[in-house]
Amino acid sequence: MKLALWQGTSPAQDLEAALTQAEAALKAAAAMGASALVLPEVWLQGYNQPDIPARALPLDSPPMHRLAKAAKTAQTALVTGYAERDGDTVHNSAVCFGPDGALLCTYRKVQLYGPRERALYTPGDSLPTFSLGSETAAILICYDIEFAPHIKLLADRGVTVILAPTANMQPFTHVVRHTVPAMAANHAVSIAYANYCGAEGDLAYVGHSLIAGPHGEILAQAGDTPALLIAELPPRDPYRLSTQSADLRQF
Repeated sequence: MKLALWQGTSPAQDLEAALTQAEAALKAAAAMGASALVLPEVWLQGYNQPDIPARALPLDSPPMHRLAKAAKTAQTALVTGYAERDGDTVHNSAVCFGPDGALLCTYRKVQLYGPRERALYTPGDSLPTFSLGSETAAILICYDIEFAPHIKLLADRGVTVILAPTANMQPFTHVVRHTVPAMAANHAVSIAYANYCGAEGDLAYVGHSLIAGPHGEILAQAGDTPALLIAELPPRDPYRLSTQSADLRQF
């Protein structure tokens, strides 16, 4: 399986720009044989924008229908982060549309980061899994990926690929340098971690989005500027895969 991710600057409330970039990246990823494309966290509204509750979108809305259609046209699955409105609540969410345009998964961020996110969003309470080609996949969002118990739980359920929209900012460069590859290696999963680059308001994003393989190897990594990454996941070598989950002693 080939995975792709788009690292871009924030659309900054320009919904049409966000959708157009998603469609262009999806078309390019499909042309290079990618099975799925991952976009950053809260991509449709911009992560660090004011009036997020007013701009939150329900899952059943024209922009989401447009993305589902784009996935079907490209025959490539699409994962995007967005601010989701569900009645009176707003969630930091991500959705996956399959290569046929069908909804494969909707996920609400469990680990909200900092006082701003906790003031804006209601946290999710589940870690759903779904089939993506021959892989068992799950979505985590940004801060979620830093919690080993969540990744262990998913790995124990048979997950082999984690798709992770993110908005990782300075000074937390250790996440892209060390945390994501270590989580992949320790739990024998591949991780596609799609970050922003550039600045948005008072945030400077670290960029350096990456795709890590199940043995912890970095298969592809961006720099500080917009980039489309594509990498083919390697065969899972049973002699190299971590057995920590099975070996863990509980006290």
